[in-house]
Amino acid sequence: MKKVLILGAGLVSRPYVNYLLTQKDFSVTVASRTVSKAEKLVAGHPNGKPVELNVTDDAMLEKLVSEHDLSVSLLPYTYHVKVAKLCIKHRKHMVTTSYVSDAMRELDEDARDADVLILNEVGVDPGIDHMSAMRIIDGVKENNGRILSFKSYCGGLPAPEANTNPWGYKFSWSPRGVVMAGKNAAKWLEDGKIIDVPGPELFAHHWEVEIPEFGKLEGYPNRNSVPYVDIYGIKNTKTMFRGTLRYPGWCAAMKKIVDLGFLDDEKEYDLAGLSYADFMKNFVDVKTHKTLKENLAAQWELPVDANPIYRVEWLGLLSHEKIGLEKGTAMDVFCNALNEKLTYEPGERDLLVLHHEFIAEFQDKKQHITSTMIDYGIPNGDSSMSRTVGLPAAIAVKLILEGKIQEKGVKIPVDPEIYLPVLDELKNQNIECVERFEDM
Repeated sequence: MKKVLILGAGLVSRPYVNYLLTQKDFSVTVASRTVSKAEKLVAGHPNGKPVELNVTDDAMLEKLVSEHDLSVSLLPYTYHVKVAKLCIKHRKHMVTTSYVSDAMRELDEDARDADVLILNEVGVDPGIDHMSAMRIIDGVKENNGRILSFKSYCGGLPAPEANTNPWGYKFSWSPRGVVMAGKNAAKWLEDGKIIDVPGPELFAHHWEVEIPEFGKLEGYPNRNSVPYVDIYGIKNTKTMFRGTLRYPGWCAAMKKIVDLGFLDDEKEYDLAGLSYADFMKNFVDVKTHKTLKENLAAQWELPVDANPIYRVEWLGLLSHEKIGLEKGTAMDVFCNALNEKLTYEPGERDLLVLHHEFIAEFQDKKQHITSTMIDYGIPNGDSSMSRTVGLPAAIAVKLILEGKIQEKGVKIPVDPEIYLPVLDELKNQNIECVERFEDM
Protein backbone atom coordinates (compact mmCIF):
# COMPACT_ATOMS: atom_id res chain seq x y z
CA MET A 1 0.00 0.00 0.00
CA LYS A 2 1.24 3.47 -0.93
CA LYS A 3 0.30 5.83 1.88
CA VAL A 4 -0.80 9.39 1.06
CA LEU A 5 -1.37 12.11 3.67
CA ILE A 6 -3.67 14.95 2.63
CA LEU A 7 -3.41 17.98 4.89
CA GLY A 8 -6.57 20.06 4.65
CA ALA A 9 -10.17 19.36 3.65
CA GLY A 10 -11.15 22.56 1.87
CA LEU A 11 -13.04 23.42 -1.32
CA VAL A 12 -10.74 21.63 -3.79
CA SER A 13 -10.27 18.44 -1.77
CA ARG A 14 -13.11 16.20 -2.91
CA PRO A 15 -11.96 15.42 -6.50
CA TYR A 16 -8.45 14.97 -5.15
CA VAL A 17 -9.44 12.48 -2.48
CA ASN A 18 -11.88 10.62 -4.76
CA TYR A 19 -9.26 10.17 -7.47
CA LEU A 20 -6.66 8.76 -5.09
CA LEU A 21 -9.13 6.45 -3.36
CA THR A 22 -9.96 4.87 -6.73
CA GLN A 23 -6.31 3.91 -7.28
CA LYS A 24 -5.30 0.34 -6.56
CA ASP A 25 -3.04 -0.16 -3.53
CA PHE A 26 -3.37 3.44 -2.29
CA SER A 27 -4.42 4.38 1.24
CA VAL A 28 -5.40 7.98 1.92
CA THR A 29 -5.36 9.79 5.26
CA VAL A 30 -7.22 13.11 5.31
CA ALA A 31 -6.16 15.32 8.21
CA SER A 32 -8.26 18.35 9.07
CA ARG A 33 -8.81 20.62 12.05
CA THR A 34 -12.52 19.85 11.61
CA VAL A 35 -12.58 16.06 11.53
CA SER A 36 -16.17 15.97 10.22
CA LYS A 37 -14.92 17.49 6.94
CA ALA A 38 -12.34 14.73 6.64
CA GLU A 39 -14.97 12.09 7.41
CA LYS A 40 -17.23 13.49 4.69
CA LEU A 41 -14.42 13.33 2.13
CA VAL A 42 -13.41 9.79 2.99
CA ALA A 43 -17.09 8.74 3.03
CA GLY A 44 -16.41 5.38 4.69
CA HIS A 45 -14.05 4.13 1.97
CA PRO A 46 -12.05 1.15 3.29
CA ASN A 47 -8.75 2.72 2.16
CA GLY A 48 -9.57 6.14 3.60
CA LYS A 49 -8.90 7.41 7.10
CA PRO A 50 -10.05 10.72 8.61
CA VAL A 51 -7.84 12.29 11.28
CA GLU A 52 -8.28 15.37 13.42
CA LEU A 53 -5.22 17.63 13.24
CA ASN A 54 -4.40 21.12 14.37
CA VAL A 55 -1.45 22.03 12.16
CA THR A 56 0.16 23.89 15.07
CA ASP A 57 0.53 20.52 16.85
CA ASP A 58 4.10 19.95 15.67
CA ALA A 59 4.48 16.50 17.19
CA MET A 60 1.27 15.15 15.65
CA LEU A 61 2.09 16.71 12.26
CA GLU A 62 5.55 15.16 12.22
CA LYS A 63 4.19 11.76 13.23
CA LEU A 64 1.70 11.81 10.36
CA VAL A 65 4.30 12.93 7.80
CA SER A 66 6.74 10.23 8.92
CA GLU A 67 4.10 7.49 8.59
CA HIS A 68 3.19 8.28 4.95
CA ASP A 69 5.04 8.01 1.65
CA LEU A 70 3.91 11.41 0.41
CA SER A 71 2.23 14.45 1.94
CA VAL A 72 -0.09 16.81 0.08
CA SER A 73 -0.39 20.27 1.62
CA LEU A 74 -3.73 21.90 0.88
CA LEU A 75 -3.19 24.10 3.93
CA PRO A 76 -2.79 27.90 3.75
CA TYR A 77 0.48 28.60 1.91
CA THR A 78 2.15 29.87 5.09
CA TYR A 79 2.37 26.24 6.32
CA HIS A 80 3.91 24.69 3.18
CA VAL A 81 7.55 25.24 4.16
CA LYS A 82 6.92 23.75 7.59
CA VAL A 83 5.49 20.61 5.98
CA ALA A 84 8.28 20.51 3.38
CA LYS A 85 10.98 20.55 6.05
CA LEU A 86 9.35 17.59 7.80
CA CYS A 87 9.08 15.72 4.49
CA ILE A 88 12.77 16.31 3.78
CA LYS A 89 13.71 15.26 7.31
CA HIS A 90 11.87 11.95 6.92
CA ARG A 91 12.73 11.49 3.22
CA LYS A 92 9.14 11.74 2.01
CA HIS A 93 7.80 13.38 -1.15
CA MET A 94 5.44 16.38 -1.07
CA VAL A 95 2.97 18.04 -3.45
CA THR A 96 1.27 21.45 -3.28
CA THR A 97 -0.78 23.54 -5.70
CA SER A 98 0.63 26.85 -4.43
CA TYR A 99 3.26 29.20 -5.87
CA VAL A 100 6.86 28.47 -4.83
CA SER A 101 7.94 30.93 -2.14
CA ASP A 102 11.54 32.07 -1.70
CA ALA A 103 11.68 30.06 1.52
CA MET A 104 10.50 26.95 -0.33
CA ARG A 105 13.00 27.49 -3.14
CA GLU A 106 15.83 27.56 -0.58
CA LEU A 107 15.02 23.93 0.31
CA ASP A 108 15.98 22.65 -3.15
CA GLU A 109 19.44 21.37 -2.22
CA ASP A 110 18.17 19.75 0.99
CA ALA A 111 15.42 17.99 -0.97
CA ARG A 112 17.93 16.70 -3.52
CA ASP A 113 20.20 15.45 -0.76
CA ALA A 114 17.24 13.63 0.78
CA ASP A 115 16.34 12.17 -2.65
CA VAL A 116 12.79 13.54 -2.51
CA LEU A 117 10.58 15.63 -4.79
CA ILE A 118 8.82 18.72 -3.46
CA LEU A 119 6.44 19.45 -6.36
CA ASN A 120 4.65 22.82 -6.27
CA GLU A 121 2.34 24.76 -8.60
CA VAL A 122 0.54 21.68 -9.87
CA GLY A 123 -3.07 22.92 -9.79
CA VAL A 124 -4.69 24.94 -12.58
CA ASP A 125 -3.21 28.45 -12.26
CA PRO A 126 -0.48 27.75 -11.42
CA GLY A 127 -0.35 24.24 -12.84
CA ILE A 128 -2.23 23.35 -16.02
CA ASP A 129 -1.16 26.75 -17.34
CA HIS A 130 2.54 25.80 -16.97
CA MET A 131 2.09 22.32 -18.41
CA SER A 132 0.01 23.28 -21.44
CA ALA A 133 2.35 26.19 -22.19
CA MET A 134 5.47 24.04 -22.00
CA ARG A 135 3.97 21.44 -24.34
CA ILE A 136 3.65 24.17 -27.00
CA ILE A 137 7.03 25.77 -26.23
CA ASP A 138 8.96 22.50 -26.32
CA GLY A 139 7.16 21.52 -29.52
CA VAL A 140 8.22 24.78 -31.17
CA LYS A 141 11.83 24.22 -30.10
CA GLU A 142 11.80 20.65 -31.43
CA ASN A 143 10.89 22.12 -34.83
CA ASN A 144 13.79 24.60 -34.64
CA GLY A 145 11.50 27.52 -33.88
CA ARG A 146 11.45 30.17 -31.21
CA ILE A 147 8.74 31.97 -29.25
CA LEU A 148 8.48 35.70 -30.00
CA SER A 149 5.38 36.44 -27.91
CA PHE A 150 3.45 34.65 -25.17
CA LYS A 151 0.27 35.78 -23.45
CA SER A 152 -1.63 33.62 -21.00
CA TYR A 153 -5.00 34.18 -19.32
CA CYS A 154 -6.95 32.18 -16.75
CA GLY A 155 -10.17 32.74 -14.84
CA GLY A 156 -12.74 30.91 -12.76
CA LEU A 157 -16.25 32.23 -13.50
CA PRO A 158 -19.93 31.33 -13.37
CA ALA A 159 -21.04 29.40 -16.45
CA PRO A 160 -23.02 31.72 -18.77
CA GLU A 161 -26.39 30.41 -17.59
CA ALA A 162 -25.31 30.92 -13.96
CA ASN A 163 -24.05 34.46 -14.61
CA THR A 164 -27.09 35.96 -12.89
CA ASN A 165 -25.80 38.93 -10.88
CA PRO A 166 -24.45 42.39 -11.83
CA TRP A 167 -20.89 41.50 -10.75
CA GLY A 168 -20.54 38.63 -13.23
CA TYR A 169 -18.89 36.55 -10.56
CA LYS A 170 -19.59 33.89 -7.94
CA PHE A 171 -17.19 32.34 -5.48
CA SER A 172 -15.88 28.83 -6.04
CA TRP A 173 -13.04 29.54 -3.60
CA SER A 174 -12.19 31.96 -0.79
CA PRO A 175 -13.69 35.46 -1.28
CA ARG A 176 -10.79 36.92 0.67
CA GLY A 177 -8.31 35.20 -1.64
CA VAL A 178 -9.98 36.78 -4.69
CA VAL A 179 -10.04 40.23 -3.09
CA MET A 180 -6.45 40.00 -1.80
CA ALA A 181 -5.27 39.23 -5.35
CA GLY A 182 -6.67 42.63 -6.33
CA LYS A 183 -4.01 44.31 -4.23
CA ASN A 184 -1.06 42.79 -6.10
CA ALA A 185 1.24 44.91 -8.22
CA ALA A 186 1.84 43.65 -11.75
CA LYS A 187 4.81 43.51 -14.09
CA TRP A 188 5.18 42.15 -17.60
CA LEU A 189 7.23 42.34 -20.79
CA GLU A 190 5.54 43.89 -23.81
CA ASP A 191 7.27 44.42 -27.16
CA GLY A 192 10.63 44.38 -25.41
CA LYS A 193 9.65 46.88 -22.70
CA ILE A 194 9.02 46.21 -19.02
CA ILE A 195 5.61 47.46 -17.83
CA ASP A 196 5.23 48.09 -14.08
CA VAL A 197 1.81 48.65 -12.51
CA PRO A 198 1.45 49.41 -8.78
CA GLY A 199 -1.24 47.57 -6.85
CA PRO A 200 -3.69 50.50 -6.60
CA GLU A 201 -3.64 50.88 -10.40
CA LEU A 202 -4.03 47.18 -11.24
CA PHE A 203 -7.66 47.40 -12.38
CA ALA A 204 -6.98 50.44 -14.56
CA HIS A 205 -5.19 48.09 -16.97
CA HIS A 206 -7.66 45.78 -18.70
CA TRP A 207 -8.71 44.86 -22.22
CA GLU A 208 -10.94 42.58 -24.25
CA VAL A 209 -9.82 38.99 -24.80
CA GLU A 210 -11.48 36.80 -27.44
CA ILE A 211 -11.74 33.17 -26.33
CA PRO A 212 -12.18 30.68 -29.19
CA GLU A 213 -15.60 28.99 -29.20
CA PHE A 214 -16.68 31.02 -26.17
CA GLY A 215 -16.66 34.77 -26.75
CA LYS A 216 -15.33 37.97 -25.23
CA LEU A 217 -14.00 38.27 -21.68
CA GLU A 218 -12.00 40.93 -19.87
CA GLY A 219 -8.31 40.39 -19.08
CA TYR A 220 -6.04 42.15 -16.62
CA PRO A 221 -2.48 41.51 -15.34
CA ASN A 222 -1.65 38.81 -12.79
CA ARG A 223 1.42 39.42 -10.61
CA ASN A 224 4.94 39.48 -12.05
CA SER A 225 5.15 37.75 -15.44
CA VAL A 226 8.79 38.57 -16.20
CA PRO A 227 10.43 35.60 -14.37
CA TYR A 228 8.56 33.22 -16.69
CA VAL A 229 10.87 34.21 -19.55
CA ASP A 230 13.53 32.14 -17.77
CA ILE A 231 11.19 29.59 -16.17
CA TYR A 232 9.74 28.70 -19.58
CA GLY A 233 13.10 29.01 -21.37
CA ILE A 234 11.90 31.56 -23.96
CA LYS A 235 14.75 34.10 -23.84
CA ASN A 236 13.98 35.41 -27.36
CA THR A 237 10.45 36.47 -26.53
CA LYS A 238 9.56 40.14 -26.76
CA THR A 239 6.29 39.72 -24.88
CA MET A 240 5.63 37.71 -21.70
CA PHE A 241 2.26 38.32 -20.04
CA ARG A 242 0.09 36.38 -17.59
CA GLY A 243 -3.39 37.64 -16.83
CA THR A 244 -6.72 36.98 -15.13
CA LEU A 245 -10.09 36.66 -16.90
CA ARG A 246 -13.44 38.09 -15.80
CA TYR A 247 -16.73 38.97 -17.43
CA PRO A 248 -16.71 42.56 -18.79
CA GLY A 249 -17.16 45.37 -16.27
CA TRP A 250 -15.36 43.71 -13.35
CA CYS A 251 -12.24 45.87 -13.57
CA ALA A 252 -14.07 49.22 -13.80
CA ALA A 253 -16.10 48.37 -10.68
CA MET A 254 -13.13 46.99 -8.75
CA LYS A 255 -11.03 50.07 -9.58
CA LYS A 256 -13.69 52.22 -7.90
CA ILE A 257 -13.72 49.86 -4.88
CA VAL A 258 -9.93 50.23 -4.64
CA ASP A 259 -10.15 54.03 -4.92
CA LEU A 260 -12.79 54.04 -2.19
CA GLY A 261 -10.38 52.29 0.19
CA PHE A 262 -12.41 49.11 0.55
CA LEU A 263 -9.43 46.82 0.02
CA ASP A 264 -7.64 48.14 3.10
CA ASP A 265 -6.98 45.28 5.51
CA GLU A 266 -5.07 47.13 8.22
CA LYS A 267 -7.29 49.70 9.98
CA GLU A 268 -9.83 47.99 12.21
CA TYR A 269 -13.26 49.47 12.93
CA ASP A 270 -15.85 48.87 15.63
CA LEU A 271 -18.71 47.44 13.53
CA ALA A 272 -21.14 46.38 16.28
CA GLY A 273 -24.68 47.33 15.29
CA LEU A 274 -23.60 49.17 12.14
CA SER A 275 -25.33 48.89 8.78
CA TYR A 276 -23.43 48.86 5.52
CA ALA A 277 -24.62 52.42 4.85
CA ASP A 278 -23.34 53.53 8.26
CA PHE A 279 -19.94 52.10 7.47
CA MET A 280 -19.88 53.51 3.94
CA LYS A 281 -20.12 57.03 5.39
CA ASN A 282 -16.52 56.61 6.58
CA PHE A 283 -15.47 56.59 2.92
CA VAL A 284 -17.99 58.80 1.12
CA ASP A 285 -17.68 62.57 1.37
CA VAL A 286 -21.20 63.62 2.40
CA LYS A 287 -21.39 67.37 1.78
CA THR A 288 -24.99 67.77 0.68
CA HIS A 289 -28.47 66.68 1.65
CA LYS A 290 -28.45 64.24 -1.25
CA THR A 291 -28.64 60.46 -0.75
CA LEU A 292 -25.58 58.36 -0.01
CA LYS A 293 -25.86 56.96 -3.53
CA GLU A 294 -25.84 60.44 -5.06
CA ASN A 295 -22.86 61.51 -2.97
CA LEU A 296 -20.95 58.38 -3.99
CA ALA A 297 -21.69 59.09 -7.65
CA ALA A 298 -20.43 62.64 -7.24
CA GLN A 299 -17.25 61.44 -5.49
CA TRP A 300 -16.59 58.93 -8.28
CA GLU A 301 -17.52 61.53 -10.92
CA LEU A 302 -20.05 59.14 -12.44
CA PRO A 303 -23.74 59.41 -13.35
CA VAL A 304 -25.93 58.04 -10.58
CA ASP A 305 -27.05 55.21 -12.89
CA ALA A 306 -23.50 54.18 -13.89
CA ASN A 307 -22.67 50.47 -13.74
CA PRO A 308 -20.19 50.65 -10.81
CA ILE A 309 -22.83 52.50 -8.73
CA TYR A 310 -25.41 49.86 -9.63
CA ARG A 311 -23.04 47.07 -8.60
CA VAL A 312 -22.29 48.67 -5.22
CA GLU A 313 -25.99 49.27 -4.56
CA TRP A 314 -26.94 45.71 -5.58
CA LEU A 315 -24.26 44.33 -3.26
CA GLY A 316 -25.97 46.10 -0.37
CA LEU A 317 -23.15 48.46 0.52
CA LEU A 318 -25.59 51.41 0.52
CA SER A 319 -28.30 49.58 2.45
CA HIS A 320 -29.44 49.69 6.07
CA GLU A 321 -28.81 45.94 6.39
CA LYS A 322 -26.66 45.17 9.44
CA ILE A 323 -23.10 44.06 8.71
CA GLY A 324 -23.21 41.44 11.45
CA LEU A 325 -19.57 41.75 12.53
CA GLU A 326 -18.29 43.08 15.84
CA LYS A 327 -14.98 44.35 14.50
CA GLY A 328 -13.21 44.30 11.17
CA THR A 329 -11.38 46.12 8.40
CA ALA A 330 -12.85 47.63 5.24
CA MET A 331 -11.80 44.46 3.41
CA ASP A 332 -13.63 42.35 5.98
CA VAL A 333 -16.81 44.32 5.35
CA PHE A 334 -16.44 44.07 1.57
CA CYS A 335 -15.74 40.32 1.70
CA ASN A 336 -18.71 39.85 4.03
CA ALA A 337 -21.02 41.50 1.50
CA LEU A 338 -19.53 39.51 -1.38
CA ASN A 339 -19.87 36.25 0.53
CA GLU A 340 -23.55 36.93 1.21
CA LYS A 341 -24.49 37.79 -2.37
CA LEU A 342 -22.08 36.11 -4.84
CA THR A 343 -22.89 32.48 -4.14
CA TYR A 344 -23.77 29.56 -6.39
CA GLU A 345 -27.31 28.25 -6.21
CA PRO A 346 -27.87 24.46 -6.07
CA GLY A 347 -27.34 22.91 -9.49
CA GLU A 348 -25.46 25.90 -10.96
CA ARG A 349 -22.22 25.30 -12.84
CA ASP A 350 -18.97 27.19 -12.64
CA LEU A 351 -16.53 27.59 -15.51
CA LEU A 352 -12.74 27.56 -15.82
CA VAL A 353 -11.19 29.23 -18.86
CA LEU A 354 -7.46 28.95 -19.64
CA HIS A 355 -6.15 30.54 -22.83
CA HIS A 356 -2.61 30.88 -24.22
CA GLU A 357 -1.61 32.91 -27.27
CA PHE A 358 1.82 32.44 -28.88
CA ILE A 359 3.64 33.89 -31.84
CA ALA A 360 6.32 31.45 -32.96
CA GLU A 361 8.97 32.02 -35.61
CA PHE A 362 10.42 29.25 -37.76
CA GLN A 363 12.98 29.38 -40.56
CA ASP A 364 10.36 29.82 -43.28
CA LYS A 365 7.26 31.16 -41.49
CA LYS A 366 5.59 32.57 -38.41
CA GLN A 367 2.70 30.89 -36.61
CA HIS A 368 -0.05 32.11 -34.33
CA ILE A 369 -0.65 29.30 -31.84
CA THR A 370 -3.37 29.09 -29.21
CA SER A 371 -4.09 26.57 -26.47
CA THR A 372 -7.51 26.83 -24.84
CA MET A 373 -9.24 24.92 -22.04
CA ILE A 374 -12.93 25.54 -21.34
CA ASP A 375 -14.10 23.34 -18.48
CA TYR A 376 -17.51 23.34 -16.77
CA GLY A 377 -18.43 22.18 -13.31
CA ILE A 378 -20.81 19.28 -12.77
CA PRO A 379 -24.33 20.35 -11.66
CA ASN A 380 -24.80 19.31 -8.02
CA GLY A 381 -21.33 17.74 -8.20
CA ASP A 382 -17.73 18.89 -8.22
CA SER A 383 -17.00 22.43 -9.37
CA SER A 384 -14.65 23.02 -12.28
CA MET A 385 -12.40 24.95 -9.91
CA SER A 386 -12.08 21.97 -7.55
CA ARG A 387 -11.50 19.52 -10.42
CA THR A 388 -8.93 21.61 -12.28
CA VAL A 389 -7.03 22.44 -9.09
CA GLY A 390 -7.32 19.07 -7.40
CA LEU A 391 -6.96 16.52 -10.21
CA PRO A 392 -3.55 17.64 -11.60
CA ALA A 393 -2.08 17.38 -8.13
CA ALA A 394 -3.71 13.99 -7.45
CA ILE A 395 -2.45 12.67 -10.78
CA ALA A 396 1.06 13.89 -9.92
CA VAL A 397 0.87 12.06 -6.58
CA LYS A 398 -0.03 8.82 -8.35
CA LEU A 399 2.79 9.19 -10.88
CA ILE A 400 5.37 9.99 -8.19
CA LEU A 401 4.43 7.00 -6.03
CA GLU A 402 4.38 4.69 -9.05
CA GLY A 403 7.92 5.80 -9.91
CA LYS A 404 6.89 7.39 -13.22
CA ILE A 405 8.18 10.79 -12.11
CA GLN A 406 11.78 10.54 -10.94
CA GLU A 407 12.59 14.26 -10.53
CA LYS A 408 14.10 15.40 -7.22
CA GLY A 409 14.38 18.76 -5.47
CA VAL A 410 11.96 21.70 -5.32
CA LYS A 411 10.16 21.70 -8.69
CA ILE A 412 7.26 23.06 -10.69
CA PRO A 413 5.75 21.04 -13.58
CA VAL A 414 7.70 22.49 -16.53
CA ASP A 415 9.68 19.34 -17.38
CA PRO A 416 8.21 16.87 -19.92
CA GLU A 417 8.70 13.97 -17.50
CA ILE A 418 6.08 15.65 -15.33
CA TYR A 419 3.77 17.57 -17.66
CA LEU A 420 3.28 15.02 -20.45
CA PRO A 421 1.83 12.17 -18.34
CA VAL A 422 -0.20 14.60 -16.20
CA LEU A 423 -1.76 16.23 -19.27
CA ASP A 424 -2.48 12.81 -20.78
CA GLU A 425 -4.32 11.66 -17.67
CA LEU A 426 -6.20 14.97 -17.41
CA LYS A 427 -7.49 14.33 -20.94
CA ASN A 428 -8.80 10.98 -19.68
CA GLN A 429 -10.64 12.99 -17.01
CA ASN A 430 -12.17 15.21 -19.74
CA ILE A 431 -9.93 18.17 -18.92
CA GLU A 432 -8.16 19.12 -22.14
CA CYS A 433 -6.38 22.07 -23.74
CA VAL A 434 -7.26 22.37 -27.43
CA GLU A 435 -4.34 23.58 -29.55
CA ARG A 436 -4.74 25.56 -32.79
CA PHE A 437 -1.97 26.46 -35.28
CA GLU A 438 -2.37 29.18 -37.92
CA ASP A 439 0.33 30.38 -40.31
CA MET A 440 0.75 34.16 -40.33
